[in-house]
Amino acid sequence: MSEYYQKMATRARERFQDQLQTAHVEHGQLTLTLSSPTHLLSVCAALHDEDDFRCEQLIDVCGVDYLEYGNGSWQGPRFGVVYQLLSVSLNHRVRVRVLVDGEPPVVDSVIAIWRSADWFEREAFDLFGILFEGHPDLRRILTDYGFIGHPFRKDFPLTGNVEMRYDEAKQRVVYEPVSIEPRVNQPRVIRHDHRYEGLGADEEKFDA
Repeated sequence: MSEYYQKMATRARERFQDQLQTAHVEHGQLTLTLSSPTHLLSVCAALHDEDDFRCEQLIDVCGVDYLEYGNGSWQGPRFGVVYQLLSVSLNHRVRVRVLVDGEPPVVDSVIAIWRSADWFEREAFDLFGILFEGHPDLRRILTDYGFIGHPFRKDFPLTGNVEMRYDEAKQRVVYEPVSIEPRVNQPRVIRHDHRYEGLGADEEKFDA
């Protein structure tokens, strides 16, 4: 299967050329990273329509926040949108990644290509604040309509920005400033884990 995807990567490079930043195989799947968000619709349309790819189904769309990626060493755009595509007729999967910056970050909606993008894009908007240009009904889907901020952003406070409660006197839900003290996490510690990396005879073993 890896050889199959390597051939697909070659076809993708030949087909899309400078529209791609990279086309590589990882974890048994082809990943295409676009060189610019402006190429998203043309690349996705080709992946959907053309016989070499035939990705009839969009099975997931998710946002990514690279704010603290690589312990802060990330130099690219802060946000990404990742599309998981499936070809039922050809039995393969393709991952498409587009990187986007700005506030708010904006990419084109792919809902005209895959109708299933509807709720996926709403979720990415709700949790990451990514706007999908051309989406017919882009509104929150998981948080309350009065929610402030986007909770999957790395700089979103753990306590949130507001709290809500039912007010007996007003007979409705009210929003108020957060009343609890901000929580401070311990610094993240990254360590090597022998369950995922091979250990040589001269390497010290330690408990997970």
